[in-house]
Amino acid sequence: MPNIAPVRDYLIDLQARIVAGLEAFEPDARFIHDDWQRPEGATLQGEGRGRILENGQVFERAGINFSHVRGQQLPPSATAHRPDLAGGKFEALGVSLVIHPRNPYVPTSHANVRFFIAEKPGVTPVWWFGGGFDLTPYYGFTEDAVHWHQQAQAACAPFGEEIYPRFKRWCDEYFWLKHREEPRGIGGLFFDDWGADGQVDFADAFALMRSVGDHYLPAYAPIVERRKDTPYGDRERNFQRYRRGRYVEFNLVYDRGTLFGLQSGGRTESILMSMPPEVSWRYQWAPEPGSPEAGLYQHFLKVRDWLA
Repeated sequence: MPNIAPVRDYLIDLQARIVAGLEAFEPDARFIHDDWQRPEGATLQGEGRGRILENGQVFERAGINFSHVRGQQLPPSATAHRPDLAGGKFEALGVSLVIHPRNPYVPTSHANVRFFIAEKPGVTPVWWFGGGFDLTPYYGFTEDAVHWHQQAQAACAPFGEEIYPRFKRWCDEYFWLKHREEPRGIGGLFFDDWGADGQVDFADAFALMRSVGDHYLPAYAPIVERRKDTPYGDRERNFQRYRRGRYVEFNLVYDRGTLFGLQSGGRTESILMSMPPEVSWRYQWAPEPGSPEAGLYQHFLKVRDWLA
């Protein structure tokens, strides 16, 4: 089995770099450190390093979590597409983040990079990488969408021309709200089980995961810088709260990471840090035709090639 020490070291460093990069936007607010450890004998053993910022001037809530856990039985969310591993023990480590800005003109962003090892008697041990990043705007700007996908493409470019289109399509399909018949946002990258089939060696798979992680800040920070001081009022905040409802719906109904954490006995506070601090639902609400809010639906909540 591969040596996971370099993976752990990279993930801890990535978390620290992203914390520093986002904290630089805040004049006063800082990330609190919420480290935790599960004792021997617990259903899920291991440790985590939570980094949470709330009530900032730029970020209403930002959570960047590192975890390294071990369990005696893979939960259903991890074995639905790999039934041969059902009942096997596992080790998992990763960094997961969700950023909810205060200004509605700054989009919400999500990123995750992770590594798994699964073992089961009679089955060859399996390892794989997964992750990606995606963007959820409330008021769309073409230049932001293009920049986001340019960085996504750059993250994939060293590994072959076919990787970005493949991971983009995977992201568009994964972050699709079936019950709403709409995407969660403008997509980005998503991949899973990378290396599990034995077709990619560990060094190359690890390099791809690092490239995705390293491109998150260059993709997101310039967008925050462009939009954070845009004037807004109650109308924009109300729309932001309404659209955040879609984010909650996806995370609680479809998101593999949320389901994995809850099913495996993970730390609830860390799992649900992805929820926005303020959110609302309205019955049969629709934006006024021709409004900026309608523009989000007409031009941005569509699966499209942003680099065409």
